[in-house]
Amino acid sequence: MNLPNVLTSIRFLLIPVYIVIFASGHMIPAFLIVVAAGVTDVLDGYIARRYGQVTTVGVMLDPLADKLMLITVIVSLLVAGHLSWMAAGAMFLRDLGMIAGGLTVHFRKKQAIPANWLGKLTTVLFYAVLMLIFFQSPIAHACLWFVIALSYVATLVYIASYRSMNYAAAGKPPAEL
Repeated sequence: MNLPNVLTSIRFLLIPVYIVIFASGHMIPAFLIVVAAGVTDVLDGYIARRYGQVTTVGVMLDPLADKLMLITVIVSLLVAGHLSWMAAGAMFLRDLGMIAGGLTVHFRKKQAIPANWLGKLTTVLFYAVLMLIFFQSPIAHACLWFVIALSYVATLVYIASYRSMNYAAAGKPPAEL
């Protein structure tokens, strides 16, 4: 297991730590756990690309760790009343779709699409909006809806890239993939 995969594993371990801290009512330390998860995400991606340590396992587990952390945060904020059902539902729908899509790609043995700049931007903006929510900013929910919309655009870009790349690899029209 290389360093980027170790950092991804740490992100999985931070999920129950976040739950315990958030459930005890410590909003700022809980937010700092979310930030720590974000930092491990940035570091593992940088190290993997910079030092040629990108692995098939890492390409699959990295976004899964991100999505599970984000889903955990969404549920906790929803249960605590800091997030609307509609916003949570929109984020769940997208993230569960991304997880299902990633698993489908893996089990069909198709080539996965690594994160692009729009996906990375969306992730950074989600963390910024989470900060606004954790600190109860009056503009948090308006910003959240903007980032949700952007995340759906990023998803459409991923789907188009996936279809295009696998179309080229298979030599088939996109409708046959």
